[in-house]
Amino acid sequence: MFLIDDILLAPLKGVVFLAEKINEIIEKEMSDEGTIKERLMALQLKFELDEIDEEEYDRREDELLKLLEVARENKQNQ
Repeated sequence: MFLIDDILLAPLKGVVFLAEKINEIIEKEMSDEGTIKERLMALQLKFELDEIDEEEYDRREDELLKLLEVARENKQNQ
């Protein structure tokens, strides 16, 4: 009975495992100061090359600066 359960649940366990790994990667990337700074520089470059307008730049910059602030606070609390 347990063998059949393992066989039937294997695909589901695989999907859950992948979802957990993806979540770990996203959390790491969202809390890494270096990654956030790189995203800020890339955003500034897009603005300077007129790929995005000033309104879009300001909105995305505010989001990234908030992420950077949270990342720094989390780093201090560790």
